Formats: sequence, structure tokens, C-alpha cells
Amino acid sequence: MMILLGAIILFQAASAAPQSAPVPAPPACDSEQHAAFDFWVGEWDVFPHREGAAKVADSRIERLYAGCAVRENWMPLNGTGGGSLNAYEPSTGLWHQFWTGSSPGRVEFIGGPANGAMVLTGYWRDFGGPGQHALVRQTFTAIDSETVRQHGEASTDQGLTWQTRYDFIYRRKEGPGQ
Repeated sequence: MMILLGAIILFQAASAAPQSAPVPAPPACDSEQHAAFDFWVGEWDVFPHREGAAKVADSRIERLYAGCAVRENWMPLNGTGGGSLNAYEPSTGLWHQFWTGSSPGRVEFIGGPANGAMVLTGYWRDFGGPGQHALVRQTFTAIDSETVRQHGEASTDQGLTWQTRYDFIYRRKEGPGQ
């Protein structure tokens, strides 16, 4: 009887306790700004941007984490790979890309949509070799739904002049699920 009475008292106390408010869901990453890099999402064959050039890499670009990030997996046919994690920051209105390759260090690029392209710029230590740092500007442009251009330029004079350092054409892979 004492056990039953104790259980009833505990039940009444628990049911009388204030209920905690439900935890609000985080804001959705489904805005137009969050989708600004979606044209790059897909499975790609990557070629230098010149007529008849041979394929140099595969690239897998995924929108992840409830649409809050775009992740790249760069897989060159020769050499070492790397990847980036890209995200839109609503408080600043800017996109951030963190690139990490197979050598030490990382590069943070910052920017956003401009003139129909995604333009990201960052300071890349040792970009041209040891001690040869550069400001690097990447411009991603959707040519059509099956083709994206990534044009990389470097400046060693704080952006006064720019030289092309890489220029790639991403062609969407063909096949099921692509």
C-alpha cells in the first residue's frame, strides 16, 4: 500500500510540474540565397577550358546538412585531391568556402553571387610555391544546366592585376541518377 501511495504522489507531482516549451527548429536553409550555389551541385567530369582537352578530374558536389552547405570532393586523375565546404552566412550575406587539399593548411574564400556567377576570393599562402602567397579569385559560372566553368585567377599585388591560374569546364556526368 505504501508503494502504491508513493507512486501516486510521484505521478501527481510529475503531472503538475510545468512542461518545458518545445525547442524551436533552427531556421531553414531554403532561401534563394542558400540556393545560389545549387547550379554546381552534381557529379562532374572536369576538363581544362580549351578545345579538345583531356579530362583531368572527377568532382562530386553535394548539398548537405538540410541545405545549409555545399560540399565538393575534388578527385584529380593525376596528383592529389582535396575538397571544400561552402556555406551561406545570413548575418553577413556572404558565402564562405573552406578549401583543404592534401598539403598542410587551408584557404578561406569569401564572396557571393555577382553578375550571374558565384565569385569567391581568398588569400592563399604558398599558392605559387613556398613563400609565394597570392590573392586568389574563383569565379563559378553556369554555362547551362549541364556545364559549369570554374575560372581561377591570382594576384600578387593585392588585386590590382590578375592572371589566370586555372580554368576548368565541369560537364555533368551522364547515366542513371545524374
